[in-house]
Amino acid sequence: MTVDVNKTDGPEDTPPAGPEALKAIPVRHPGRYVSAAVALAVLGAIVYAFAQAKKINWGAVPDYFFDDRIIEGVLNTLLLTVLSMVIGIVGGILLAVMRLSKNPVTSSVAWFYIWFFRGTPVLVQLFVWFNLGLVFEYINLGPIYKDYWSSFMTPLLTALLGLGLNEAAYMAEICRAGLLSVDEGQTEASHALGMSHAKTLRRIVIPQAMRVIVPPTGNEVINMLKTTSLVSTVQYVDLLKAAQDIGQNAGSIVEMLFLAAAWYLILTSIFSVGQYYLERYYAKGSTRSLPPTPVQRFKAMLPARRPKGVSA
Repeated sequence: MTVDVNKTDGPEDTPPAGPEALKAIPVRHPGRYVSAAVALAVLGAIVYAFAQAKKINWGAVPDYFFDDRIIEGVLNTLLLTVLSMVIGIVGGILLAVMRLSKNPVTSSVAWFYIWFFRGTPVLVQLFVWFNLGLVFEYINLGPIYKDYWSSFMTPLLTALLGLGLNEAAYMAEICRAGLLSVDEGQTEASHALGMSHAKTLRRIVIPQAMRVIVPPTGNEVINMLKTTSLVSTVQYVDLLKAAQDIGQNAGSIVEMLFLAAAWYLILTSIFSVGQYYLERYYAKGSTRSLPPTPVQRFKAMLPARRPKGVSA
């Protein structure tokens, strides 16, 4: 009688048992809990200190939050932000193209503009525009327009020139970085197909550069919204100016500053949401799959709904 040593008692197709699964035990980080507790304690102490401040009339904040003068200041701030950014973006694209030009005169003019406006503070530029009537007594455009400089340079025009021209210098560098991020082969291929330089920029280069230009531009919009608070120094009635005027008349100067800060937080939060979805739109061609939005993450956390008629 022979015995087959290769024969087993189990089924012939049974695979060999695999290695036992490892049990991963997460490393504990007690320092994280301690730092979180300290941070919450400090935050609670600050909130308590502000809440117990007897010299601050917190009731004045909700009373004037939707005051007509405050709402007018909010609208003026939004208007100034949008118009200044339009000037900055258009001027920035033009200056970026000039910087990349092979013409040394054009490139030098753009470089000097960027150097000057980036090297001087915005507040100083606003004061210069506001007091330029000391240099030019009146403005004369021939048969089109002629008036005294003090009448021509209104607070709104002063704010637009001061903020918009300064923003153009920063947007020029952002746009230049975006244009340089596009491979030169794209431009060479479009020129080989007979496309002009302007058409190449409009159809080929700028659409691809938007992925690089959009994120910092969104930050510039939010920064511009906060920078508009400087125009109160040139008598333009923005959100901060309206809050200061109400605070001086009502005797609630600090309270109105907190009110203005709350409005700035609301506006910047809205702009941040818009920036987030705009970045997602231009990131479609650069990533295989977009990360879920906060709304999608919230829906994923909710329990799945069972179809009607199906019992557990």
